[in-house]
Amino acid sequence: MPLKQRNAVLELHSPTEDQLVSPSVGSVATDFGSIAEDGQGAMASVDKTADSSAQDQDKVKMKKSLGLLEGVAIILGIILGSGIFISPKGVLQEVGSVGTSLVIWVLCGVLSMIGALCYAELGTAIPKSGGDYAYIYEAYGPLPAFLYLWDATVIFVPSTNAIMGLTFASYVFQPLFAAGCSVPTIGLQLFAAVTICALTYINAYDVRVTTKMQNVFMFTKIGALVLVIVVGVVWMAVADGGMDNFENAFDGTETDPGKISVAFYSGIFSYAGWNYLNFMTEELRDPYKNLPRAIYISLPLVTAIYVLANMAYVAVLTPQAILASDAIAVTFAQRAMSYGAFVMPILVAIAAFGGLSVHIMTSSRMCFVGARNGHMPEILSHINVNRFTPMPSLVFLCALSLLYLFISDVYVLITYSSIVESFFIMLSVSAVLYFRYTRPDIHRPIRVPLWVPTLFVIICAFLLIVPCYVAPYEVGMGVALTLAGIPVYYIGVAWKNKPKAFTDALAKVTQFCQKMFMTAKEEIDTDE
Repeated sequence: MPLKQRNAVLELHSPTEDQLVSPSVGSVATDFGSIAEDGQGAMASVDKTADSSAQDQDKVKMKKSLGLLEGVAIILGIILGSGIFISPKGVLQEVGSVGTSLVIWVLCGVLSMIGALCYAELGTAIPKSGGDYAYIYEAYGPLPAFLYLWDATVIFVPSTNAIMGLTFASYVFQPLFAAGCSVPTIGLQLFAAVTICALTYINAYDVRVTTKMQNVFMFTKIGALVLVIVVGVVWMAVADGGMDNFENAFDGTETDPGKISVAFYSGIFSYAGWNYLNFMTEELRDPYKNLPRAIYISLPLVTAIYVLANMAYVAVLTPQAILASDAIAVTFAQRAMSYGAFVMPILVAIAAFGGLSVHIMTSSRMCFVGARNGHMPEILSHINVNRFTPMPSLVFLCALSLLYLFISDVYVLITYSSIVESFFIMLSVSAVLYFRYTRPDIHRPIRVPLWVPTLFVIICAFLLIVPCYVAPYEVGMGVALTLAGIPVYYIGVAWKNKPKAFTDALAKVTQFCQKMFMTAKEEIDTDE
């Protein structure tokens, strides 16, 4: 976009005293039509198709820069984080036997694929960014959607960023310290803070840089897990007693429904992220094809890799060794790879770094869409006019993530919110059934059989009910944190006639941030 036109856009979006409005609506009077008309007049002699394409590139909106490979890299980048390398022992700990734990891993993969099929229909029927927030908003209205956004913004996203940053910092620093020496907590926190800020900057600078990084990280993570699988297969084939850990594989299996439910939660947590590409639907090229294709490629691949990797862990390590390890991939490498064991911490660090990068990128779109709907401060719906990225949303979530780095109970917050997050995922999938009834004629490029969302909702309901008596305190805290968003909604969103002093102050803050970040409101095509 020419510099003069960018300045014109900024001037159009800088509110005057007469343009101050309620932050719940959060809009500054803008007329992009005159800009489009001026552009068309200046290029009247150019072919209409080329003219339209050039204007689209100049519009203040996020560009469709993601293809199929980038879509697969985003899904795999989120799912193949550090979890499978660090603590897959959660499933084994609850069910008590190797055989049952492997069955749980398979079933969790199948459940994730069923859920992903439903999200493929939702993402193509409602091609909007924002993922679960957008689907809940369309199906059940603004209040449930706001409560999801509230939980995600206050707990899910910043706490996850903080934990992933600390994990990366731990794997970078631990090899530098002698055995038995612990890394200073403040050192981990400061390095994690630098990492989060650096990745936020990269994401704000250019989406394409981030996606290219994700392509590299994707192949690195797959390579690391393939290495684990190959070493495990070789161990089973040539080592003495290589198959001993699979004998009597189902002995000691727990039959308590509560423990089985918790085991499922541990497994599903490792598969978490299969819905994150839906947060960026509007940036996908040809989303009707590339969104479902990315899902169809990623989920079967992840399920196969996870099951085979766990079989490799079990082949090399006894159940007792798995339960005693805090970083199972490193323990596995020390036992089976000898002098090559130093490679594994590096690969785990890369996995954590890549997962954090893609999580920062995708979660910012949810915040951006929420602000676009008036559920967040208006400045968060702005886009940098040079880079076409949601810079204010990225910086806002970065600040929250830095705050959570220095909260000692961040892991407890994740425990409280996990049950609530599962509820919202179930609510999103139930929207498939709801739309079949209320919008039967909506265009659906992907149409899953009705038994698919029905089965997913039933299983999720079971997984939600059981923890209520297994861990009632954690469930109660998660519900309380969610319900705390109701008064925030009615004060911040539903209340339109706020005091003029408040709206004036908020408008000045918006204008200041707008100039600082060089942003403008997104320009929407009339056909959208």
